[in-house]
Amino acid sequence: MKISVVGTGYVGLVTGTCFAETGVIVTCVDIDKVKIEKLKKGIIPIYEPGLETMVKRNVEKERLFFTTNLKESLEGAESVFIAVGTPPDEDGSADLKHVIAVAREIGQHMTQYIVVTTKSTVPIGTAKKVKAAVQQELDKRGANIPFDVASNPEFLKEGAAIDDFLKPDRIVIGTESEEAEKLMRKLYKPFLLNGHPIVFMDIPSAELTKYAANAMLATRISFMNDIANLCEIVGADVNMVRKGIGSDTRIGNKFIYPGAGYGGSCFPKDVKALIKTADEHKYSLQVLKAVESVNDSQKEIIFNKIMQYFNGNVKGKRFAIWGLSFKPNTDDMREAPSLVVISKLVEAGATVKAYDPVAMEETKHKIGNTILYAADQYDATIEADALVLMTEWQEFRVLNYKTLAKNLKSKIIFDGRNIYEPNEMIEEGFTYYSIGRKAINH
Repeated sequence: MKISVVGTGYVGLVTGTCFAETGVIVTCVDIDKVKIEKLKKGIIPIYEPGLETMVKRNVEKERLFFTTNLKESLEGAESVFIAVGTPPDEDGSADLKHVIAVAREIGQHMTQYIVVTTKSTVPIGTAKKVKAAVQQELDKRGANIPFDVASNPEFLKEGAAIDDFLKPDRIVIGTESEEAEKLMRKLYKPFLLNGHPIVFMDIPSAELTKYAANAMLATRISFMNDIANLCEIVGADVNMVRKGIGSDTRIGNKFIYPGAGYGGSCFPKDVKALIKTADEHKYSLQVLKAVESVNDSQKEIIFNKIMQYFNGNVKGKRFAIWGLSFKPNTDDMREAPSLVVISKLVEAGATVKAYDPVAMEETKHKIGNTILYAADQYDATIEADALVLMTEWQEFRVLNYKTLAKNLKSKIIFDGRNIYEPNEMIEEGFTYYSIGRKAINH
């Protein structure tokens, strides 16, 4: 079986590589010539555990190919997956120009029946636009070539994308013909051997499912952050509250950990896009608008704690920041809460020295040399007035208290992810601020 995947970003590269792993012949297409040449050599543009090894293996076994030529990739392909970016416009809606451009090119070059599948996260109604764009190009050619469209949203967690694709919780596919369903069922058969469910539905429902899933997870995060802020005010401990509600099987314990706000490529963009879609249909998603508002405020919570401790003046102060990426096991800096804290500290006259295991190069692309970059986590703390933890990487979880006490000017820690124990902080003589728990002052 042969397929084409257009777009070698996070979704496209993982999708193509994982399909190749099952024996499918995959050609990944991108307009970026430099990226394609690097991929041919096994150099991947993103950090994702296990992906580089899998790319190299499938390239060597001649199951995975990379090209800038979409026409070439369509020859003999039974399905073409559109996995290009859908960045938010200024009004929050998803920008579909890249998706439609690919659809038009498919219509210009296809020579046999093919299923055109949207893998990118796209608003409801996109499949209709894709179908129309393909058909318009076929009509211009005077070509009577049958095709189908399908929606196959991805549910990949950055940092665990390989497992998520190979061992999915569920596979959601929207189709409008038996032939398309049969082909997609054949393609995904290797992933169903362990009983993972595949759910077929109409295309609009599939398009909405991805947005609804991310919006629900974002809602849980913002709800818990709101509760955490109330906990501080009334003297409760959010960790106790979390355990109390998480033991309820109707609620569960996932995505109810408070912190400094959500970021990344999905939640912020998808919440905005879903709000915009509803607005266009004259319906206000009031809950999601509140979710977005709470998250925007939560990204400033650590900065506000810092300012409160330093009596509103951090000019000339130095801060060590541990963790830059929006979550562990990725170098993704999109909408990262750390960027908000850094921006506000620098604007207030402070110096920042940061360390992240994999995201420092990406941070440099974002903000350049507005901050200092440390050689390791403890190098960042030398002569710092406080330590600020923004991303819960595993290597940050066990502290070397002697080194910290020696390096820091003051034994102060602001924990934006609640990974340290207050009682341990008391024993070690640190002043400790976290989210939704009482401050520990020394």
